[in-house]
Amino acid sequence: MTQEASRLELAVAPREVLGKNVKRLRRQGVTPANIYGHGVTSLAVQVPTHDLAHTIKTAGRNTMLQLLVEGEKMARPVFVHHVQRNPLNDDLLHVDFYQVSLKEKIRLEVPIIVVGEAPAVDVYHAMVLQNTNSVMIEGLPGEMPPYIEVDVSGLTEIDDAIHIKDLPLGAGLTLFVDPELVVVKVSPPRVEVEEVVEEEAVPAAEAAEEEAKAGKPEEEG
Repeated sequence: MTQEASRLELAVAPREVLGKNVKRLRRQGVTPANIYGHGVTSLAVQVPTHDLAHTIKTAGRNTMLQLLVEGEKMARPVFVHHVQRNPLNDDLLHVDFYQVSLKEKIRLEVPIIVVGEAPAVDVYHAMVLQNTNSVMIEGLPGEMPPYIEVDVSGLTEIDDAIHIKDLPLGAGLTLFVDPELVVVKVSPPRVEVEEVVEEEAVPAAEAAEEEAKAGKPEEEG
């Protein structure tokens, strides 16, 4: 795998081992995978597990990869669509790559990352609460950001907020969410309320018994 000017490449090879036999590949340090997409013939491939794990860690699922298939002259633009892992040890079991057209728009759920420090935190001991963790974006594959950074260093007062409409996006990207939706907001500090310990109330049964005794006439001798 190489990285040049934010271009991530991953070499894979066509896979002939299918079905339950892929266990043998995993023991050899190779992960089975598939390439598919709109108007694309599905192709079974395999990739060295070490290279694949490093790529997923570096790129995540919102960075376009250039998949170099052995025997093909042109790289395939893909996104990591689905990753299957062993629930016991988190080892990679299988990966699906979704091939895209560089000329057709796609939609991705892009994570939002908060950066910077809000002055209101120091001045008022306030809290910065993140209300939105990701946003659906449409655009050309080559223009899709792996994540969106939200700088909170301009939040100086209580109730200051950053909305979806304030997010820094390229001109060719479209948001599919309410622009007035709050991403982050400065909230007042929490006020600790002293708990008032009330005397334990007399159980209802005991109270009724006391009342009965008080109202009962004395027996005649």
